[in-house]
Formats: sequence, C-alpha cells, structure tokens
Amino acid sequence: MRTVIFDLDGTLADTSADLIAAANHCFIEMGVGPQLDAVGDAETAFHGARAMLRLGLSRMGDVDEAVIDKWYPALLDAYDDNISVHTSLYPGAIEAVESLKSDGFAVGICTNKPSGLAEKLLNNLKIRDIFGSMIGADTLPVRKPDPRPFFAAVDGVGGNRAQSLLVGDTNTDRETSRNAGVPSVLVAFGPAGDTVATLKPEAIIEHFDELLGVSRRLLAD
Repeated sequence: MRTVIFDLDGTLADTSADLIAAANHCFIEMGVGPQLDAVGDAETAFHGARAMLRLGLSRMGDVDEAVIDKWYPALLDAYDDNISVHTSLYPGAIEAVESLKSDGFAVGICTNKPSGLAEKLLNNLKIRDIFGSMIGADTLPVRKPDPRPFFAAVDGVGGNRAQSLLVGDTNTDRETSRNAGVPSVLVAFGPAGDTVATLKPEAIIEHFDELLGVSRRLLAD
C-alpha cells in the first residue's frame, strides 16, 4: 500500500505559539523574563525544546548545556499544561489526509515530539483517529533523522516502505527521508517559507490541496 507519513509540528499543525510560551515560562521562572518571540522565533520552535532553550540562553550570554538539561523537563511540563491554547491545524490539512485515504493511501505520523505529548495534542485537535500510526520521539531508542521511526510508522499502517514518502518542514525531515531512501515533500507555508527549497526535497507544496497530486506522482507504480 502506498503510504504518506506526516511530521506533526510545523507540518500538520502550527504549534509554535504554545511551544514558545512554554519556553518563555522557563525563562520567567529563571528570573530573566521572556526571551523568545512567538512570531520571530517560530521556526526555532519546530526544532524542539532544547533548541528554544538554547536560543533564549544565547540572548542572555554563554549557553550552558547543563542549564538546558535542567530546564528541559520544566519546559515539557509547562507545554503539557497548555498544549493546545493557540495551536491550530494548517488550512486544508485534514482534507488532504482524507483525500489520500480515499485514494488508497495509508497515512501515519512520525514526530520528534514525545509520544505522550503528541497523542495528547492529536486527541485535543480531534484528529488522532484518522491516522493509522503515530511514532513519537521516545517510541523507539532512536529518533529522526534516523530512518527507523519513519519505517515504524510505515509498518504500523501496513504500508510498503518502497512506496512511501515523508511530509515535513525541516532539515530533520529531509534527512530522514534521505536516510530512508524515500521521497520528501516539504511544506512552504510554515515559518521557513520558500527557503525549504535549499534542502532540495523531491517536492514542495504551498498548500495542502497540492499533496494528493504530488503523492500520486512521486509514488507512481
């Protein structure tokens, strides 16, 4: 079965504002006040909790990895408490998924978000049941760009690894697809915009209504 696996943050949903808020909670607790901007730093949010802490600390002076390790759990707790306050699905995301399924594609998710948080968010957004698999950062001992989580997502929906692709928004997704030997489709409607072209994916989409046609072309028999 042809299979399309989706990244979550920055691909299916714009989670940046809630992620930035969780990071700023940590900086406030440190006594230094918010260090990140919900709009200007949105792209960093999609690179994970540690990336946000690292960026904020860099604006205060030297970055101490021990400080990042200390505050990482607190950031996740703060995010867990307010995981879907500002988060929204990108326009056309669910329609694209349903169109793929109607056309005979299997669909799943492979994210570097901890699995518990990913499951909670998907359930809050009321979309968990439309995906046949969900592999998070801690489902396996490895995470993207290692290809094994991607393969686990494909296998979880009974898909064909040789007839699969990954839809994402960052270099991590591009490298995952390259390591897996499958096509990547990167979205240009996230914070990175058209700069995703520098990652040289097999395809770029400006809107989710393009995804079905692109998937048919890339996974043609």
